[in-house]
Amino acid sequence: MTEPPQPRIVLDPAILAGKPVVRGTRLSVEFVIGLLADGWGEADVLRAYPALTHEDIAACLGYARDILGSERIYPSAA
Repeated sequence: MTEPPQPRIVLDPAILAGKPVVRGTRLSVEFVIGLLADGWGEADVLRAYPALTHEDIAACLGYARDILGSERIYPSAA
């Protein structure tokens, strides 16, 4: 199991083919971020998925921030 910078997020090849998930669940970071992007509020997510906590949602956002922050863009010469 690989430990990403967010301790509440795990990458385990045995869970969702190694996608980052919230520890102790099969809910992927991508899924949680997608709910928020689709307009779900934090209270909606917590109500629908009671295994999640505010800290889990914050960890998903932090993980996404960290991944996007490490992304490198190389402009092509036109």
